[in-house]
Amino acid sequence: MLSALFLFLQVGIAQELTITGKVTSQSTRESLPGVSISVKQTTRGTISDENGNYSLRVKKGEIVVFSFLGYQPIEQTITSSSQTLNVALSDNNKELNEVVVIGYGQVKKQDATGSVTAIRADEFKRGVVSTPQDLLMGKVSGVQITSNGGAPGSGSTIRIRGGSSLSASNDPLIVIDGVPLDNAAISGLSNGLNTINPNDIETFTILKDASATAIYGSRAANGVIIITTKQGKLNSALKVNYTGTASLSYKTKTIDVFSADEYRTLIKQRYGENSEAAKLLGTANTNWQNEILKTAFTQEHNLSVTGSTKNLPYRISYNYLDQDGILKTTNIQRNTASISLNPTFFNGNLKTNLNINGTYAKNRFADQSAITDALLFDPTKPVMDSSSPYLGYYAWTKYKSDGTQILDSNGNPQLNTLVHNPVDKLENRRDISTVKRSIGSLQLDYTFPFISGLRANLNLGYDYSKSNGTVTAPTMSALNYSVNGGGLDRDYFQKRENKLLNYYMNYVKDVKSIDSKFDLMAGYSWEHFYQNNFTESYNVGRTLVNQQPTYTPTEYYLISYFGRLNYTFKEKYLLTFTLRDDGTSRFAKGNRWGLFPSAAFAWRIKDESFLKDVDALSDLKLRMGYGITGQQNISTNNYPYLSQYTRGLSDAMYQFGNTFYNTLRPAGYDSGIKWEETDTYNMGLDYGVLNNRISGAVDVYLKKTKNLINTIPVPAGSNLTNQIMTNVGNMENRGIEFTVNAKPIDSDNISWDVSVNATYNKNKITKLTATNDPSYIGVYTGGITGGTGQTAQIQSVGYPMNSFFVYEQAYDANHKPIEGLYVDRNHDGVINSADLYQYKKAAPNEYFGFSSKLNYYKWEFSFTGRMQLGNYVYNNVAANSGSYSSLYNSGAQYLSNVSKNVLKTSFVNAQLLSDYYVQKASFLKMDNITLAYNFQNLFHKKIDAKVYGSVNNVFTITKYKGIDSEVDGGIDNNVYPRPRIVLFGLSLDF
Repeated sequence: MLSALFLFLQVGIAQELTITGKVTSQSTRESLPGVSISVKQTTRGTISDENGNYSLRVKKGEIVVFSFLGYQPIEQTITSSSQTLNVALSDNNKELNEVVVIGYGQVKKQDATGSVTAIRADEFKRGVVSTPQDLLMGKVSGVQITSNGGAPGSGSTIRIRGGSSLSASNDPLIVIDGVPLDNAAISGLSNGLNTINPNDIETFTILKDASATAIYGSRAANGVIIITTKQGKLNSALKVNYTGTASLSYKTKTIDVFSADEYRTLIKQRYGENSEAAKLLGTANTNWQNEILKTAFTQEHNLSVTGSTKNLPYRISYNYLDQDGILKTTNIQRNTASISLNPTFFNGNLKTNLNINGTYAKNRFADQSAITDALLFDPTKPVMDSSSPYLGYYAWTKYKSDGTQILDSNGNPQLNTLVHNPVDKLENRRDISTVKRSIGSLQLDYTFPFISGLRANLNLGYDYSKSNGTVTAPTMSALNYSVNGGGLDRDYFQKRENKLLNYYMNYVKDVKSIDSKFDLMAGYSWEHFYQNNFTESYNVGRTLVNQQPTYTPTEYYLISYFGRLNYTFKEKYLLTFTLRDDGTSRFAKGNRWGLFPSAAFAWRIKDESFLKDVDALSDLKLRMGYGITGQQNISTNNYPYLSQYTRGLSDAMYQFGNTFYNTLRPAGYDSGIKWEETDTYNMGLDYGVLNNRISGAVDVYLKKTKNLINTIPVPAGSNLTNQIMTNVGNMENRGIEFTVNAKPIDSDNISWDVSVNATYNKNKITKLTATNDPSYIGVYTGGITGGTGQTAQIQSVGYPMNSFFVYEQAYDANHKPIEGLYVDRNHDGVINSADLYQYKKAAPNEYFGFSSKLNYYKWEFSFTGRMQLGNYVYNNVAANSGSYSSLYNSGAQYLSNVSKNVLKTSFVNAQLLSDYYVQKASFLKMDNITLAYNFQNLFHKKIDAKVYGSVNNVFTITKYKGIDSEVDGGIDNNVYPRPRIVLFGLSLDF
């Protein structure tokens, strides 16, 4: 019996073993501390440490369960070989998507009645991301993001469900940690959001329909983007992350112009071997585009510390960016620091969120007209000229008929100021700015312990910035040379102080007797916006005044009352009512206040008895909503309803005695001007199948904007002006959105996520005048180069905004455009402005976004891309430089290069308004491809590392003939080229 007992104990001991391993997040590959690890149907277990590591004694055949809030639990059966068991937990969609941020609060995703999309940090676009807008590109249906060029730190144009205005801003309202930002530009900064470190952002929440945005009232007609920054977590261990990247940027394409040898041949062919034009030719061979464009280097370093001390979670971060542009002399150096403190007091009843972001940025801007100059400057001329008194740079000078130079009173060759050396324009013009900005908020959220469900929230916020800059050029620079004292010395300064106070109370009550839940919120908001600008301009010696010093301080206030009721019946029928009453000092007292209501209904169909047991269907919810939102950012003038006086022309003088005084003249204004309003109707369907392995949404919407700002003719007899800006137009956008998120593979070591979104939007202007006037053509817009005051677009009733307004080109039998011959569209036998017609438009009919992320053991592969269909671009570069007459200016005696497009058209004179130059610009872009490898448990399990490589702007498929088919507004003129960027990065978690 003893022998048998001893043998039994030996077998039992042999079956026991110790397993070790690490628990990580499948989506982020980061370690997960605090994961519960237990042996099923026993009391034995442990939790993972601060690095996600664990150790547990188990027996063969037992089942170990790994569970953690927000993730799907995993069960693993122990075998005799199970000694190291690493586990990656996948996101629990129902829990992680359970709460989304909305205006003045948050709501469960399943209870949301509006069109709301939340994007988490692990879903952001990869690669080189220097501005927050880049993170969203192609990620959300109904959201079109167009970068404003490839300059360092350049911004992007964001449109949510199409533009809602013709003359006012179409930008969405952006809210950072509860602080709504104004749309006013920051001097010395090309992109206001560039002061936010993208690495600090936790989530983007996009509110698209009025039932979601109406809580922001008179500033929400173009949608709302809520940015939430990262915070520390309660009881979390100290964690340090360092991420560093280095990248090179390359030009991808240049405009095809004549080389120096080709140009010399062309000039002699057209003007003769011994012509005056031929005598101006040089002997150099200069590729001016190569001279101004370069390979650029960028480095970025980001350090963050996250943890918790007792009841004080914290996060501190610092970011440094040094980015050169491919256009010489362009650069941004940005330092960003942020701190987040989130303590709780009074047994957790008082929650405090303190978020402070500070930025110090230095920029050097280039005169981007050098890009156009590089296309046109004579390629037979050198960059440098040892005989030039203008700092040694070659400069076009004036000549007599006998070929000798004309000298000025200082004895220097007299400059031809119509054309400039593009390298000189970059190297000798220093446009430097320094920007300091801080955005902060303190949120106090108190739950009343003696009244269940009642809480109060106070949010104090600010957005301060100071910027100053100088634009200088040396005295002898050809750019600003003057015999009386040359050079340039321009200064500017700006100060912005925006302040915020929000207070609201929220009461939530479950009434089980009637199977209902009430969620009521009401609050008050006070905002003050102040700005002061200063500018002055002189020559270097300050003996000549280019611009008198000007100070332009301005401010306005916005006071609001708002409320929202969410009602839930039987946990499947949901109603939301929202009301905001806005008062702004930007309008007269009679128009100062406006009500912005909304209502929405949602039906969680999946929870009905006839679908509840259908396991294949995870989620099905119908949403319907209507609301009114506004747009008060109708001009740069904070008081457009007040009369103004402007200084008269230089010859408009009044004599008083023996002295003449400048006159002041009144400007036209509308004392009853007010904000634009947009009515939005929305119907949506949220779906999920196979335990949300496939999920998404479909939305159909209609946006009708009224009281559009438009400049219309004033009836004859007015002594003020012949035009006035007033509320007089209507416009509509209608469309459909579709999103699908799929997880085709979801296992321990392999996972694959795919996301696709599609949007169709149709825009049409329905009214532009106070009374029906069939003779009113519309509002000319879309300024182009090549002619004084020329425009190529128009806003007309019955057509989309920014429709092109051009002549219909006539072609010969070989489909070659015939110069100066256009279609007589009104059949009156004369070709004139009456034959201009609305042709195509700038905005796409459909746009798509797609992304994919594949995790294979420790490898990650991801890509993102976009596609646009139905958009057209006016190729102003080709129109302005595509004619033979531009080769030689006989009056000013200088030569210019031209685009090789002239070989296809043979145009002698520029045909600026030919629809030949309105070109199809649909495209497919691969924005980013990233490959990464994860190292875990390095240096005694203290460090996790990730190395990765990335390519931005990988390729573009398009039929457009210009450099880039992605052009905001549809006029391709002097756009900073978007580079291809190759990046290498390293991320370390301590």
